[in-house]
Amino acid sequence: MIGTALLSGVFGMAGGLILVGVLVVIMPLPQAMVLHAVTQMASNGWRALLWRQHIAWKTAFASFAGSLVSLGLWSLWLYVPDKAVALLLLGCSPFIVRAIPESVMPRTLGPSQMLGGSVVCMMLMLVTGVTGPLLDTLFLRSQLQRKEIIATKAACQLFSHALKLIYFGLLIEQSGSVEPWFLAIAVASSMIGTSLGKLLLEKLSDKQFRAWSNRIITVIAGYYVGYGLVLLTGIA
Repeated sequence: MIGTALLSGVFGMAGGLILVGVLVVIMPLPQAMVLHAVTQMASNGWRALLWRQHIAWKTAFASFAGSLVSLGLWSLWLYVPDKAVALLLLGCSPFIVRAIPESVMPRTLGPSQMLGGSVVCMMLMLVTGVTGPLLDTLFLRSQLQRKEIIATKAACQLFSHALKLIYFGLLIEQSGSVEPWFLAIAVASSMIGTSLGKLLLEKLSDKQFRAWSNRIITVIAGYYVGYGLVLLTGIA
């Protein structure tokens, strides 16, 4: 948890993607989603506080609105996938985004683009536990600087993970729960890793930040696609 929070503290992404993959493998999916939601709320909330002066609030509020719309729509279905489907969706999302023609993808990330994108991202979160590289890719295509990306995405993710906690902890029939003492350890670990990540981010340029973010997303997504296929085919 410290390691993945550190990774997210530097790049604003990928840490939660790794953590949810680990938790889904070792725990029942509802419990994994509850624990992941709490750790990510701590990590993103602390990161948003550390970088609060760089938050693009118009973009953040548009994300809040889109996430609420998505939760309302998804609550009509209350679908919970199995592990193989969740991992496949998680891994395929960045490649799907990159396959979309440049003429279709928004060139900026204004409030209207964020509103529509967050509806889709929140739906993906309620299936896989994270927005996956989809939201990451949208932010990397924006004109925001690295500190603005880190801060604004943290604020957006704090809200969306809170909605995920409500969904998997209260709304679905097989709702999950985690021992309070372990949640406390998870929160502390996330805050430690996030604080360390802030120190490392200061040493990166915007060019290095975007280049390494895309590489990390590709490697992680490729692994999840492979692992999801293994589970789906019953090889392991």
